[in-house]
Amino acid sequence: MNMSNLLLSALLTGSVATAPPVLADEGQMPALSGATEWLNSPPLTPAGLRGRVVLVDFWTYTCINWLRTHPYVQAWADKYRDQGLVVIGVHSPEFEFERNGHNVRQAVTDLQVDYPVAVDSDHAVWRAFGNSYWPALYFVDSRGRIRAHQFGEGDYDRAEKIIQQLLAEAGAANVDRELVAPTGAGAQATPDWNSLKSGENYLGLERTQHFASPGGAVPRRRHSYAMPDSLRLNRWAIAGDWTLRADAAVAHGGFVSNSRLAYRFQARDLHLVMGPSTPGAAVRFRVTLDGKPPGKAHGADVDELGFGTLSGQRLYQLIRQPAPIVEREMVIEFLDGGAEAYAFTFG
Repeated sequence: MNMSNLLLSALLTGSVATAPPVLADEGQMPALSGATEWLNSPPLTPAGLRGRVVLVDFWTYTCINWLRTHPYVQAWADKYRDQGLVVIGVHSPEFEFERNGHNVRQAVTDLQVDYPVAVDSDHAVWRAFGNSYWPALYFVDSRGRIRAHQFGEGDYDRAEKIIQQLLAEAGAANVDRELVAPTGAGAQATPDWNSLKSGENYLGLERTQHFASPGGAVPRRRHSYAMPDSLRLNRWAIAGDWTLRADAAVAHGGFVSNSRLAYRFQARDLHLVMGPSTPGAAVRFRVTLDGKPPGKAHGADVDELGFGTLSGQRLYQLIRQPAPIVEREMVIEFLDGGAEAYAFTFG
């Protein structure tokens, strides 16, 4: 995340096949010793990787920008593994719940990440690289030198050409120059940039924008909110009992009315990072689109009637509307108390 404007500008220009990229020397690959855990591999070191080409991919599992990049990174890992490429995913969390080792291990399983993952819960590896973005790719040659970097999603042709060039420099024979073309499913699908008029928005008070419930936000304590008469594009509001924390909006529910969250948007896809307040709990919810069940516009985590269940802390796809893509209003009603909502993203 944190890349919305840069990504939109870069991706609208597309990825055009050009001459081989000119690579620099950006210094020695930093140590990976700050990782708190390793998945799919014993701990790896720059010295132990010498002679291999390394792609370091900084990610966090709820980031929509990384999720859409992952099919390409996984395809490169599969295609070039036998020719000397090692992909290392460095999982550096954005939200506090992404520091939880169980959550990270579950995400690795659910997303079928099979390359080595350095769990960077304290951001030690992040700081060693001087990194600031999810996703971020660092391309390391067989001598352990960083030769290029790439921030954000898109520009996949360039990235793969760099991998091919570094493998050839390392002496790999008959490097396949054809470029991969994976198809992402669900939230990993390529976004519809031409119709996208809504950008990422956090729900915690520390970073949110365009909150529209009458009376404004009451920070850090339980409060009863109401919906406005109408919402303008990219505004959001809540109704019922909520606590607005610095990092999230917490829905309490109640006997009189359930907690509701509304967002007016224009995009093919609407996602919400959320989860139950109590790990392992299940929280039922119902989504409507312009006051009706979503039908064929339902997302991967919602049925046609709009029903779904929070079963973990992750990104949920609530809406994928068919063409024509127009301005809509989504309302999610939590049928049980104890839900935490962190961020909306769109595609």
